[in-house]
Amino acid sequence: MEDWNTELLAAIDNDHEALLAFLQKLVQTPSPNPPDWQRDPYSGALENGFCHGRGTVDMKAGTAALVAAYAYLHERRELLNGRLALTIVSDEETGGERGSRYLLDHDQEREIWRGDCVLNAEPTGLDTIRFVEKGTLRMTFTIKTEAAHGAYIHRTEGVIRIASRVIQRLLALETMGSPDMPPSIRAQLQRRNVRSRIDEVMGSGAAASMLHPTVNIDTINGGVKVNMIPSTCVFEADIRLPIGLSAETVLVKIPAMLQDVPEVSFEVQQAASNPANSLAPVHHLLDVIGKNAELVRGKGGAPLAIPSLGATDCRFWRYAGVPAYSFGVSPETMAAVDERVSVKVFVDLVKIQALAAGEYLMGSRDAT
Repeated sequence: MEDWNTELLAAIDNDHEALLAFLQKLVQTPSPNPPDWQRDPYSGALENGFCHGRGTVDMKAGTAALVAAYAYLHERRELLNGRLALTIVSDEETGGERGSRYLLDHDQEREIWRGDCVLNAEPTGLDTIRFVEKGTLRMTFTIKTEAAHGAYIHRTEGVIRIASRVIQRLLALETMGSPDMPPSIRAQLQRRNVRSRIDEVMGSGAAASMLHPTVNIDTINGGVKVNMIPSTCVFEADIRLPIGLSAETVLVKIPAMLQDVPEVSFEVQQAASNPANSLAPVHHLLDVIGKNAELVRGKGGAPLAIPSLGATDCRFWRYAGVPAYSFGVSPETMAAVDERVSVKVFVDLVKIQALAAGEYLMGSRDAT
């Protein structure tokens, strides 16, 4: 484990077979310029019903909630008819080699970490629970050509202008559909209340983007001086894939799109690229979460099962055939200036997680 980042692992063990795993990550996005914040980004200030600071939404609130729920259930472990594992890992955004993927690779017999079902606390908002994630195809594009003085544009087009053309062509990938989406997933996405909830939680247009790829240019690097035509430009593309569309299908199209641009080459960032993952939006854990959410929040407070645009470590469990669900605080200010989380929402989350996990584990093995 030398040089590995911090991991927190714990388990409530007993003679029962049923095993529920709590899953969370220990990472946060870098803080923007502190002067842009109303408070110190790392103050953790409690004001006006909110806890303020970088990482409060992603992922400190979810991590603290699962730890609190685990501690609550540990004190009542003699009541449980199943086992509970707590896995807090630190490399979710770098491939899981030393975190979730490592745990799964070293627990093929489902003795402790793999589990029969997984509950994750990524930011979802208490009105939704996520059962599907779009896939990721991350690529690096490199353009090389002749350099020249900025006034000598007749000698070379310049790599940044070429990169601009390449980027515009890549955006055409967003017109592709998802022909192999499972009927149960497509039916869920076509429900009016599901589409409305998706747009409500993630912004207008989110429901539509669940059905096709999206292309984002994350970084671009080229040029050294304002009066020079650069010779090299490198940019990275983050292509999100809907359920039913494989990376291979997309990759087949790219060479044809760029066949008249000999200056460009590209490669796939394999460690950061993962297929979309899903499971049926019906499970006993969803039922007990909905029941206990209404107990805590009142009638109508049960979360609606919807897909997620982003990626989480739940994907590794779904790839292994283990049902995995995300349920956490609101993502509204995630990675934003003045990131903050509602204290009431956090407390409600802890209550729902503890009550639902307890009921799930006090039930029979057949209920899973």
